[in-house]
Amino acid sequence: MARTRVRITSLLALSAALLLATGCGAAGDPAPEDGAKPPEGKPSVVVTTTWEGAFAKAAGAEDIKVIVPQSVHHAPDYDPKPSDLAAVAQADFVLYAPFEPYAAKIKEAAGSKAKLVEVELDNDPAKVSAEVGRLAGLFGTAEAAAQWKTGFDAEYAKLNKELEAGWPGGRSPAVVTQVFTAWSAKLAGATTVGTYGPEAVTPAQLAELAAKKPALVLDNAHMSTGPVLPDSGARQVKIVNYPGEDLDLLPVYRNAAAELKKAMSGS
Repeated sequence: MARTRVRITSLLALSAALLLATGCGAAGDPAPEDGAKPPEGKPSVVVTTTWEGAFAKAAGAEDIKVIVPQSVHHAPDYDPKPSDLAAVAQADFVLYAPFEPYAAKIKEAAGSKAKLVEVELDNDPAKVSAEVGRLAGLFGTAEAAAQWKTGFDAEYAKLNKELEAGWPGGRSPAVVTQVFTAWSAKLAGATTVGTYGPEAVTPAQLAELAAKKPALVLDNAHMSTGPVLPDSGARQVKIVNYPGEDLDLLPVYRNAAAELKKAMSGS
């Protein structure tokens, strides 16, 4: 009987220890594989660039960590640091773009159970609204996203109206745009007569685009290959796609509108 009591006592002690260990570990465990938000409803989000970060912030996320510094213009070239991997290990969501191939690698290296979310990075207003709404659905922050969208729609309509009022001669300007800056032509209500990139313009493309006689060339500041139509008389406008460290998308549109206004006025 003594030996039986010892065995029972030992088993009970072992069971209690296991239960205690399990209970202590639960609070520190990473988020489930399905990306469920944390109990307090404020997910931890790691983003590769400020562009994804701005989408996340617009969707209602508050705890956002940006991996690629804003000074790095070509995100796919970035080499993640150990501190980046540590941040991913604690995240509930990791947001990345298809052209950023290292996103899956940093998740794997960190052993994170965060949900990887591919984001379509395009500042076209319809696409922005769709992506922000989708992210809000994942984060559980639909109300915050709806409030942001109301302000965004009002600001976009205001900028669009101001730009159209500044059309030279009252006519929509003809523009050639880099493939990732087409949204800025839409913002201005301009007529897109040709596109190029992301590769450098070939001699054949140069001749074809110049023949369209565009008034403006809307170049991508992050992927510029230099003067696109240097002898065509078209004015080249530098368009910035990425938000700043404040992760605010609206200044991207305001800054683009300011550059377009100057170009259309000839100043």
